[in-house]
Amino acid sequence: MKFMLAALATASLLSFGAISLSAQATATATSTATKAPKVKAPAAPPPSAADIADATTKGLVWVNLNTKVYHKPGVATYGTTKNGKFMTEADAQKAGYKAAQEPKTKAPKAPATAAK
Repeated sequence: MKFMLAALATASLLSFGAISLSAQATATATSTATKAPKVKAPAAPPPSAADIADATTKGLVWVNLNTKVYHKPGVATYGTTKNGKFMTEADAQKAGYKAAQEPKTKAPKAPATAAK
């Protein structure tokens, strides 16, 4: 009888250990399966010349999503930054974007007058 009880206790412990190991393996497999690598969304293609011309006629600004500034039509950076989109200036301001400090254009110099 003692032998049977000892065998039964050993079998119970072994099966409990197997269940424990099985549960641990399942937990490990689940935790590694949920850790998928972060993948960036592909960048949108840059706007075409026609897109830029259309946005200019509509009075839209070009928002640089990386720097959080917007560019008005007529400057070199309008529609050319890598990560951006067109929107109205009012929408850009509501979304928290600031106007870019565009370089000032130089006024043409007056022709020199000849001294007599």
